[in-house]
Amino acid sequence: MTSELLQVGIRPSGYRLPDEARVGRVRLQVSDLRASLPYYTDVLGLRVLSQERAVAVLGVPGGCALIELHERRGVRRVPRRGLLGLYHFAILLPDRAALGRFVTHLRKVGASAASADHLVSEALYLADPDGLGIEVYADRPREQWPTRGREIAMATEPLGLRALVRAAGVEPWTGMPAGTTIGHVHFHVGTIPEAEAFYHSALGFDKVVWTYPGALFFSAGGYHHHVGTNTWAARAPAAAEEDARLLEWELRLPQLAAVAEVAANAAQAGYDVHDAGADRLITDPWGITVRLTQRSNP
Repeated sequence: MTSELLQVGIRPSGYRLPDEARVGRVRLQVSDLRASLPYYTDVLGLRVLSQERAVAVLGVPGGCALIELHERRGVRRVPRRGLLGLYHFAILLPDRAALGRFVTHLRKVGASAASADHLVSEALYLADPDGLGIEVYADRPREQWPTRGREIAMATEPLGLRALVRAAGVEPWTGMPAGTTIGHVHFHVGTIPEAEAFYHSALGFDKVVWTYPGALFFSAGGYHHHVGTNTWAARAPAAAEEDARLLEWELRLPQLAAVAEVAANAAQAGYDVHDAGADRLITDPWGITVRLTQRSNP
């Protein structure tokens, strides 16, 4: 990592997350596992690692769990305008070639997807049967990420799909490869100042992108973003128990001491912190729950 990348972003005035902090698995509430599982396996290319009644755990070769699907029959599909809460969770592929193979795979199975070039990454956007947003992306090398002063520069530009497919070579798509992770989560929030208070001041993320219209992005360790927030659905209600929604997402920390430090900082900022064994649960103003956990990062 270059010295320039080490200097990007605005640090919180108080507690700051360790550089090794990462997003872990996401837990989603869906209406029907019989409808969801074929999408997550046949379209996205994930593997079912375990399933017990109304809960399925999905991941990639090597046993890395990325997503839990929790069935609650009859929950409402996410409306097109969105709800406060999950905008999308983002599956990070290990390289550009894998993303190119995924593009070819989507064409073969007839799945629709939007696409964008974000300067720091190349991305595809999908929605599961309940309308939950999904991004599948690959990062460009960090030394190629543009900056404006201390801000990482991001944009939404057309994606060169032909060049991406060429980068895949002749190797066929065989599912999400080993090394795939959850790269980031992105949320619809009510206001940017409240999002900054929670994710920057209380959790300790750096602000890294702050001039993107209607949005604010946060990260640890100079990444382009581990958490995105936007006000593009600010007039919508928050996702409720009767909605397909994000139940929680993991913030993985390198030591148990860091779990305690984040929890203490959030409590001092006025947020409720709940014990969950060795983990801690904290909920933002729009009902988005983060699980602080000490786990080895995939």
